[in-house]
Amino acid sequence: MNTLAHASPEKLLASLQTMPLSELFQRAQDLRRSGHGTAISYSRKVFIPLTHLCRDVCGYCTFAKAPREVAKPYLSPEDVLAIARAGEKAGCHEALFTLGDKPELRYTAARDALAELGFDSTVDYLESVCALILKETGLLPHINAGVMTEPEIARLRKVSVSQGIMLETISPRLGERGGAHFGSPDKDPQLRVEMIAAAGRQRVPFTSGILIGIGETRLERIQSLLALKDLHDQYGHLQEIIVQNFRAKPGTRFAGCDEPDLDDLLWTAAATRLVFGATMNIQVPPNLSYDAFPRLLEAGINDWGGISPVTADHVNPEAPWPDLAKLESATERAGFSLQQRLAVYPAYVAGSAIWLDKQLATRVLRAVDADGFVREDDWMPGSLEPLPLAPRRPRVNVGIDALLSRAAAGSRLTESEVTTLFKARAGDVDAICLAADTLRSQASGDLVRYVVNRNINYTNVCSYQCSFCAFSKGKMHEQLRGKPYDLALEEVARRAREAWNRGATEVCMQGGINPRYTGDTYLELLRAVKDEVPGMHVHAFSPLEVAQGAATLDIPVRRYLEMLRDAGLGSLPGTAAEILDDEVRAFICPDKLNTEEWLNVIGTAHEVGLRTTSTIMFGHVEHYESWAKHLLHLRDLQERTGGITEFVPLPFVHMEAPMSLRGQSRIGPTWREVRLMHAVSRLVLNPLITNIQASWVKLGEQGVTALLQGGVNDLGGTLMNESISRAAGTQHGQEFAPEQMEAVIRSLGRRFEQRTTLYQQVPKERQEASFGAAPLTDMVMTPFSAKRKHVENVS
Repeated sequence: MNTLAHASPEKLLASLQTMPLSELFQRAQDLRRSGHGTAISYSRKVFIPLTHLCRDVCGYCTFAKAPREVAKPYLSPEDVLAIARAGEKAGCHEALFTLGDKPELRYTAARDALAELGFDSTVDYLESVCALILKETGLLPHINAGVMTEPEIARLRKVSVSQGIMLETISPRLGERGGAHFGSPDKDPQLRVEMIAAAGRQRVPFTSGILIGIGETRLERIQSLLALKDLHDQYGHLQEIIVQNFRAKPGTRFAGCDEPDLDDLLWTAAATRLVFGATMNIQVPPNLSYDAFPRLLEAGINDWGGISPVTADHVNPEAPWPDLAKLESATERAGFSLQQRLAVYPAYVAGSAIWLDKQLATRVLRAVDADGFVREDDWMPGSLEPLPLAPRRPRVNVGIDALLSRAAAGSRLTESEVTTLFKARAGDVDAICLAADTLRSQASGDLVRYVVNRNINYTNVCSYQCSFCAFSKGKMHEQLRGKPYDLALEEVARRAREAWNRGATEVCMQGGINPRYTGDTYLELLRAVKDEVPGMHVHAFSPLEVAQGAATLDIPVRRYLEMLRDAGLGSLPGTAAEILDDEVRAFICPDKLNTEEWLNVIGTAHEVGLRTTSTIMFGHVEHYESWAKHLLHLRDLQERTGGITEFVPLPFVHMEAPMSLRGQSRIGPTWREVRLMHAVSRLVLNPLITNIQASWVKLGEQGVTALLQGGVNDLGGTLMNESISRAAGTQHGQEFAPEQMEAVIRSLGRRFEQRTTLYQQVPKERQEASFGAAPLTDMVMTPFSAKRKHVENVS
């Protein structure tokens, strides 16, 4: 249907006007659902009218005033900050600056006030107060400052995340005597088109739209929409199109004019959806439709615009914003979830490197989830903050029930279907978690397992530059957190013996990609443990280490895996996977194995008889589509080889991660996203991978307890010496003893069981040794410069 947008305005109008309203609305709704699912967005904002003075005299406007009608020409910096801080306290993220057009060109009072403030122009002052907002508050400015030059747009881009100007109409006819724009030079349509194009050249996320009911014809509306579409097709910068309905206001030239009725507004909004297609954000201000605003959703819109719990709509003061609770309730009754966004829309958040100033991009990324919407809570992985208490919300997308049924039956979902599950909001999240927990119960009953193990990270020296890793160190980067080390084999063997004495059945060994290491080094590390404790299961060497080891010996990966297996390797950790999406890997770990290479190493391990775990690291720069790709890669591999024992979601801990410190990533997944990752993985991997594990290191006791009720059946290892996540900033300690494991499981009325790495029963003497274990002795962190000693010296 969007092909209509390529027709002439006359043909497009004829097609739209002959289409039954019911069909028009249905097509608009179908497009909206295709592009936006069940999300209806809004921005929580404060409205800051920097000045009411304006050189234009539009026939319908009550915002613009003369100097005698205002207490002072401009808000002071203190006034601006007071409004902004009130908004911040009320949970707002946007500071909307609306002001008259170039008042200094008309009023002496404006020029004098600017001079007293120390500025030559309104735009100069606006730039300064936007910078003040950014410095003093957490709000992000959005600017509606009228017609500006391209250099002015470029300057304001550094202090705002988005800008906008309403085209209103493409028709110059309305600027003639008696028209709505008579006497308003800044309402010249060509002037506005040129400014919108300039914003496109400057890569500014931009808002525009049309104002209906001011004397234009429907044909002129279509022409205006097509003019905007042409601009967007050229620059890609129009993040939203507003369809605003004229309201007659006393005291204006248009006070006695007829207002467009609701049907006309709905027709225009639906036509706008058909012109711009599925993905454009179409907004109609709800306050201008009063109590009838829920009907606007019939026209295929997906955004309510800015809503303020603090300030009035100064452009339409007679029309108060709907109460947020009322807005949410009405949205949910219509079958949608209300999502708070920033002043910059999710698609432009995803492209922040292109669309936002670097410093602003950092602030934006820290405020959003993987879908680009505002984070629902302040919780983050690795912190000791309590889990957020989310109120029960109604279901909004019953369409996912068919997906849940197919997943429960073991069917392979498509990438778009998995993405749909990850996008779930409101009560749909609970429905997904319930479906996952039902599957968990069918697969595992009430049994929850864990393994007593010890981490041995034998070196933190690494030649790779992964942007998420706070553990590895460059060759001699002692200024980084922790000094470079390379454990002596005696220390590796000693730690394995100590772990055995404390009841461990496994040591998990991984390290950085030390440039001095060869394939023989990994074999030495393996033998150090097996010679000291023959009964210890060695779960070791990421696919990256395996690939490096094989390369240094100039042998195929398969041959090297066989050598490791024959030397006593029991299984491989499915780490270094991060996200199996090469577009994301190119940013977070460009020199690591790519997706195909990682899958090949893991698949080959399975073929030579070595089982592996599987992991995902999520919550940094990737998106839900990346999560879907990752899970389906694992499912397909498991269907082919059957060698994966469990899936372990690893929430990104951001505190010390380099890309977070550089402001290039989000701050980890939200709690909703953590719940969904564990639940959706249970569904998507069913029935091929039956063990879903929660990481106490990332989530803490409270987190894993909650996830055991959402599809998780395994608590992983006690670890004894967790160091990688601690280096990243997690505050959940380095060991979760068997007593703690079983207390968590018991609190839910579930049965507990110690397991081996390969999910076998643990001998009784091992279990007994694991309880009441002696404290760990001090570790010897062999400096990187020290010469490695051979295992033969270990007594």
